[in-house]
Amino acid sequence: MHKLLSIAVLSVLILTPVVASAQSGTVRQACKAGLEQHCAGVQPGEGRLRACVTEHFAEFSEPCKAALLSSVAVVKVCKADVQKTCAGIQPGGGRIQACMKDHFAEYSDGCKQAIITAKFGRR
Repeated sequence: MHKLLSIAVLSVLILTPVVASAQSGTVRQACKAGLEQHCAGVQPGEGRLRACVTEHFAEFSEPCKAALLSSVAVVKVCKADVQKTCAGIQPGGGRIQACMKDHFAEYSDGCKQAIITAKFGRR
């Protein structure tokens, strides 16, 4: 089970940044304490932060793990939709997220559901 979760974390951190960046605020919020505790001295870039999260995944909070796994679902389900609607958008500064908001109505039902579940959880 731990290996599966580590693969999921690795996937969310390396898969298409287009969709991953749209969920990064949720992940960042849910994982803030874990990142500060386990990866505070890690200089981002060249895969260092990804390696830290992967190494310490089991030690992160359950909400953080859930956010990471939800992001994996969004990346997997929404990749084609986001590439189609936001292909020319430069990642960073919330631009991809803004593009996704603008085009949400155009996305497949599966993608919409994945985004809503990742944002609000199963309530």
